[in-house]
Amino acid sequence: MHPWRIQSPPAALQEQLQACLDNKTKPVGSLGELERLALQIGMIQHRLDPTVNAPQAIIFAADHGIASHGVSAFPPAVTAQMVTNFVAGGAAISVLADTLGIGMTVVDVGVNASFPSDLAIHHQKIRPGSRDMLVEPALWEEEADQAIAVGHQTICGLIEATTSNTFILGEMGIGNTSAATLIAALLTNTPLGEVVGKGTGLSASGVQHKLAVLESALERRGVTDDPWQILCRFGGLEIAAMVGAALTAAQEKCLIIVDGFIATAAVAIACALEPHARHYCVFGHQSAEPGHRALLKHLDATPLLSLSLRLGEGTGAALALPLVRSAAAILTRMSSFEAAGVSRS
Repeated sequence: MHPWRIQSPPAALQEQLQACLDNKTKPVGSLGELERLALQIGMIQHRLDPTVNAPQAIIFAADHGIASHGVSAFPPAVTAQMVTNFVAGGAAISVLADTLGIGMTVVDVGVNASFPSDLAIHHQKIRPGSRDMLVEPALWEEEADQAIAVGHQTICGLIEATTSNTFILGEMGIGNTSAATLIAALLTNTPLGEVVGKGTGLSASGVQHKLAVLESALERRGVTDDPWQILCRFGGLEIAAMVGAALTAAQEKCLIIVDGFIATAAVAIACALEPHARHYCVFGHQSAEPGHRALLKHLDATPLLSLSLRLGEGTGAALALPLVRSAAAILTRMSSFEAAGVSRS
């Protein structure tokens, strides 16, 4: 894997940022969680005047072999159809990105379909989807490495092209809630039955079938607490790409706005591989998936929103962006008591 060199934000800066926030024209702490967020953004960028530059949403797309076992309410062909919909502007993330002024990049890292070479996506297909984990590991180690490299290269390319310092990680892949459920169960040491959910909208009987399939996959591939082995045995190409993207963004001192269940599963793997990456992650929302709650608790993460979303694509993270922008603006634009001529008492 790429040799990650992620710095922990300087401890002395936290005191400076807190003093700056406390000296704004307001009662101390009166902006609540927005102040905590402002402090974190300042720590991420290692500066007292943080900015949100050219935010970019990256949607990594890939198929999953386990989808052939009926673990999703939608057929695997929907992955490719949604990639086309992203580019056409008809998907939820496309609309939100346009509304909120977010750049959007779609990366085919493993969709089981061929796209025209002139389609406005990044063509980085490693193979046509992960393998069926009931038969063999989802990814060979070299494939996981290649997908991580795609995430790394995507972040580096966008930083160079757009000077962005803020990234939203999103995904598309029918069957990927199954992969994320196994990741959540193993990383948090939680029984599968407590983290399996409806995904794209399964019925109660569908959830029970999904649980049985995942239990079988876990039995066949084996329990492990090694994050690299968890990724290779049960992950997906888009999940591995998000691992690489998160680690690279953290290395470059960029803000990572993490989306829902699948994106959080990827970030949890990244943080297990390099714990300092956690400092650079803001969690956009808490989804309706029970596995997401387990991962957020595991990461000691407080999500900014709770809207019962379970779509993915980066939608929840995009909706959290105005809060991120507002928090940064509190530090950079709000007057101090002295500058405004306002009495402290």
